[in-house]
Amino acid sequence: MITTALRWLILVSFIILTVGGNVLVCLAVGMSRGLWRLGNCFVVSLAVTDLLLGLLVLPLSATVELRSGKWPFGGALCNIYISLDVMLCTASILTLLAIGVDRYLAISAPLSHSRRVTPLRVTLAITTIWAVSLVVSFLSIHLGWNTADYRVQNLDWGMEEDEKEGRYCQFEWNNNYILIYAFGTFYLPLMIMCGLYLCIFRVAREQARRIRATIPSFARTATAVVAREHKATVTLAAVLGAFVICWFPYFTYLTYIGMKEKTNPPNTLHSVVLWLGYFNSTLNPILYPAFNRDFRRAYRGLLRCKRLNRRKLHLNGVSVNK
Repeated sequence: MITTALRWLILVSFIILTVGGNVLVCLAVGMSRGLWRLGNCFVVSLAVTDLLLGLLVLPLSATVELRSGKWPFGGALCNIYISLDVMLCTASILTLLAIGVDRYLAISAPLSHSRRVTPLRVTLAITTIWAVSLVVSFLSIHLGWNTADYRVQNLDWGMEEDEKEGRYCQFEWNNNYILIYAFGTFYLPLMIMCGLYLCIFRVAREQARRIRATIPSFARTATAVVAREHKATVTLAAVLGAFVICWFPYFTYLTYIGMKEKTNPPNTLHSVVLWLGYFNSTLNPILYPAFNRDFRRAYRGLLRCKRLNRRKLHLNGVSVNK
């Protein structure tokens, strides 16, 4: 009982942090004019993706965890749940890639950034991300592209033996599907992101060197430039490091298991690597906006508004009571 209660508390806290953090990002961008920039459309798209994951997928995943992997809602809903999970995780990873591309263009060619990154192109990029995520998840799973015999998974539920023994809500796959899925939605975006951030480090270092060369007499200015360069490097390293730490174990485990002929039921290792990947959706509202002054100001403004509203409600209550 104590172990179950502790697991329940941890999972609920995890879900609340994921939902609350991404709601805060959406409110910050929507209510702060300083954040009304085209590049932040990707940040909002990422926050919406992670928010939907926290609202639609994580509660069901927590239910499965507390029931020792057993799925109580039937085969059709199992397929919808798996499709949502795959779609939102894929959209989150591809949106991270889009943010990396946008930041690379902004740093490498800041003067031409507004000409390259237009509202139409941003809209097309976000639409493409969601279209690819839908094809990988709902279309492939509900057409049976992912299974070994190319039949739709989990449609044989309802037999009395299954109802007595219970069923696992499993994501079935064949070797070709799992290799294409893992490489296309994780390993390839990871390699591109590593290349982009490496280029960003080099460009930032070169820009700082040029600034120091043009103003050698101002030591304070040069020191500030070096500090900004170091801060940008640490921020990008934290973003990329969190992405790798959260998702690399899951996709490595998924690829290894996917190469086997038989699909095994969920186990402890599967739960650990899966929730570690989910944790990236909790970290995104912290890692991306928190290092930005405008976002921090928007956060403080939202928190101050809440405090002021509470004070007003308290004062109104006091006046009414009097």
